[in-house]
Amino acid sequence: MLYDMQRILINDLVNHIESEILIQGWVSVRRDQGKMVFFDFRDRTGYVQGVVLPGNSAIDIAKEIRTEYVVAVKGKVNERPERNQQKEKQNGTIELEILEIEILNETETLPFEISDDTKQISEEVRLTYKYIDLRSDRVQKNIRMRHKVAKLIRDHLDENGFIEVETPLLTKSTPEGARDFVVPARLYPGSFYALPQSPQQYKQLLMTAGIERYFQIAKCLRDEDSRGDRQPEFTQIDMEMSFVNRDMVMQLNEGLLIKIVTELYPEKKIQQIPFPRISYADAIEKYGNDRPDLREDKNDPDLLAFCWVIDFPFFERTDISDNPDTKGDWTFTHNPFSAPQPEHMEWLMNKENIGEILTTQYDIALNGYEIGGGSIRNHRPDALRKVFEIMGYNSEIVEKNFGHMLKAFASGTPPHGGIAWGFDRLMMLLQNEPNIREVIPFPKTGEGKDLMMESPVPIEQKQLDELQIVIKKSNL
Repeated sequence: MLYDMQRILINDLVNHIESEILIQGWVSVRRDQGKMVFFDFRDRTGYVQGVVLPGNSAIDIAKEIRTEYVVAVKGKVNERPERNQQKEKQNGTIELEILEIEILNETETLPFEISDDTKQISEEVRLTYKYIDLRSDRVQKNIRMRHKVAKLIRDHLDENGFIEVETPLLTKSTPEGARDFVVPARLYPGSFYALPQSPQQYKQLLMTAGIERYFQIAKCLRDEDSRGDRQPEFTQIDMEMSFVNRDMVMQLNEGLLIKIVTELYPEKKIQQIPFPRISYADAIEKYGNDRPDLREDKNDPDLLAFCWVIDFPFFERTDISDNPDTKGDWTFTHNPFSAPQPEHMEWLMNKENIGEILTTQYDIALNGYEIGGGSIRNHRPDALRKVFEIMGYNSEIVEKNFGHMLKAFASGTPPHGGIAWGFDRLMMLLQNEPNIREVIPFPKTGEGKDLMMESPVPIEQKQLDELQIVIKKSNL
């Protein structure tokens, strides 16, 4: 066993020239030249070339090894002759003279090669064997950059007085736009938890609790119909702040986005700083949507055109309500917890000029994609009740679905506002990927299937009996 030596990571080998060391990792390339066998080894830090020289006792094991074998290698780090150095490559000035090799695990024939970009492989195959796809350089870089961006966000928000708080995954089903995933409660037959579409209510309750500055890298779950670039579970960068106005929230988030780009993506250029601000009405009139692509050169993948879209209408007309609990002609454009712009609060309270009420909503767009959105919230219970009244909810339904929020707001809740970023979508754009599945470690298909774990699947009758659930045959 080659464990009597301390493992050296491959990116540190240049500091051990003329020393005998131990590396552990995978075989990326094997080239058998008869008397000598060359390898490219890799670990999480990079690549190095190694060679078994003629007459070395390791030659027999070297000839057995195939690509993607997991190995431990004892060797001497030699500097290459000047004429053979490739100084532009990692470890291009050194070579590992292999003295001993131990096979830690053999590898069966893989479903596809990972030496090239796996984008050329069928996505169905890649999702089925995602743990193989994740070994490829491009996907590894995506996941590692995702970590770096998340860490920078955590550090920056911590420096600005935020604390990270985890909110529950088992919660209550309330009408918030999309369908909830529901979880049967075994101890309470006929009752169900809901998985959160977002931490919206909890983060506002944290403002009631006096946390003042909260953030979370949060899992959100929505039971939506099949859509190519959506996932049933996705990640939000979620934050909420007390005693702020719209400009304060926007400035903090703009500064954070600029910091991400300048520190982690220096090859990219932000087209305009400060980010331009466009009203919803102007965006629709000029660009036909509320997430305009303002790039001056749309062929430049490293050009980032951020912009804020503001002055959204609070309500929009609905001919037939999707919710049987309402009888109104209006629904919210973003979420019911937004506050109107201060000059329109009187209209809201009097339920007049409803179509002209503007909300404090602000969306952030990047290169034609919405990557985030938020608002200043209705922290007064009477104002929140008016929103539900305009939407046609009767008082009983309001108390049933949102009574806990109204009660909390009546207990001394400060003014507050926040935002949530679509983290997967942001990473997709920063990494120049065509869809969010390329930046999610274990994504599902556009139809919500996990091909690797083969889910969703029926559960056993025993579990159904425990939950007192009966499956209708017509639904099978």
